[in-house]
Amino acid sequence: MSKTILITGGAGFIGSHVVRLFVNKYSDYTIVNLDKLTYAGNLQNLKDIENAPNYHFEKGDIVDAGFLEGLFNKYNFDGVIHLAAESHVDRSITDPLAFVMTNVIGTVNLLMAAKKSWNGNYEGRRFYHVSTDEVYGELHDPKEFFVEDTSYDPRSPYSASKASSDHFVRAYNSTYGMPVVLSNCSNNYGPNHFPEKLIPLMINNIKNKKPLPVYGKGENIRDWLYVLDHARAIDMIYHNAEDGETYNIGGNNEWTNIDLVHLLCDVMDKKLGQEVGESRELITYVKDRAGHDLRYAIDATKLMNNLGWEPSVTFEEGLEKTVDWYLNNWEWIENITSGDYQKYYQEMYS
Repeated sequence: MSKTILITGGAGFIGSHVVRLFVNKYSDYTIVNLDKLTYAGNLQNLKDIENAPNYHFEKGDIVDAGFLEGLFNKYNFDGVIHLAAESHVDRSITDPLAFVMTNVIGTVNLLMAAKKSWNGNYEGRRFYHVSTDEVYGELHDPKEFFVEDTSYDPRSPYSASKASSDHFVRAYNSTYGMPVVLSNCSNNYGPNHFPEKLIPLMINNIKNKKPLPVYGKGENIRDWLYVLDHARAIDMIYHNAEDGETYNIGGNNEWTNIDLVHLLCDVMDKKLGQEVGESRELITYVKDRAGHDLRYAIDATKLMNNLGWEPSVTFEEGLEKTVDWYLNNWEWIENITSGDYQKYYQEMYS
């Protein structure tokens, strides 16, 4: 059945993989990618599908309520998959208000635009909000995992803004009957990741023989999820979850930061033809991040049992695929670090 779906943040890391999956898999769908094209939004991520007949790009800001209302009037969306967000914890510590505006106000603006457009006719409609495991706070017991009904305990401006947006989405379901689904994911990794995040930052620094900054002693633990597996999960949840449901998406794949960096160093040494251990000498311990959560760990049993999803690769396999992609697409990361990628919109759409 033909649908018109709005994907927000579709030029970003996770969003671009979701857009590509939907455009290629559902030829009878019209996929509209809305992105503000801030520092993390890159249309070069989607060069392979930019001319697809069922794909459209719209540049705009979800903080602009009037723009969103016009967009809904233009396309009459059947569904929304909302990924647009400020997502870097360090940036949230220095500029919390930017996270409030995009993650809270922007989400509420989308909810209001959808509610007005759909006008109580929710048949075949769905609002899917993509969130993070960071809303749950931190774990100390190694036997404990985040599940869908874990109490929220956000500890950074970023996670607080995402927690707030989650509550608003659920409130629109309870108050107005809007058909919503939510998911909370663990740390993603894979191709097209902006190099301020841990794995692409380390890949870039190793390649350029720069120091590898590790917070504290590197003992913080994260669960890592391959971004293509996340996109598959979003597809399954959007099409098969019951209204009002929440699903946790994780890789069942916990690593301390320092162990991850050691593994990445060794993979890079092999790929670059260096003696294994050479890149580890670049590791530099730096002052820990303020309020740095010790451990996140997702229990994705509900998603696996209810919808049949499971990770497709081990972390070692996914990390090697990721390193290969960066080394084979080094021009991409050079464009990112130089800022040249921001010219692409002007070249293509002005």
